Amino acid sequence: MSEPVIAQKAPYAVDVEEGKSYFWCSCGKSAKQPFCDGSHQDTEFLPAKFEATASKTVYFCGCKKTGGVPMCDGSHNAL
Repeated sequence: MSEPVIAQKAPYAVDVEEGKSYFWCSCGKSAKQPFCDGSHQDTEFLPAKFEATASKTVYFCGCKKTGGVPMCDGSHNAL
C-alpha cells in the first residue's frame, strides 16, 4: 500500500454549510485541498464523503494521516 502525499502539516479550517456534502482528498494530490479534484485516479485512494449536519467551521486533515477521516486528529504533530 502506498502512502498519501502530505498536503500540509496542519488542518484546513473550512466553513461548511448544513446539508451540504464535501469530498475530502485522501491521496494528497488534489490542487483543491482539502477537497478532491480527481487526482487520485492513478492511486488506490478514494475521497471520503463528509456531510455537514450544521453550518460551522470544521478542521479537515491536511497531513492525510488522521485516524478520524476526514477530520484532523492532531496526527500532524508527530510528523
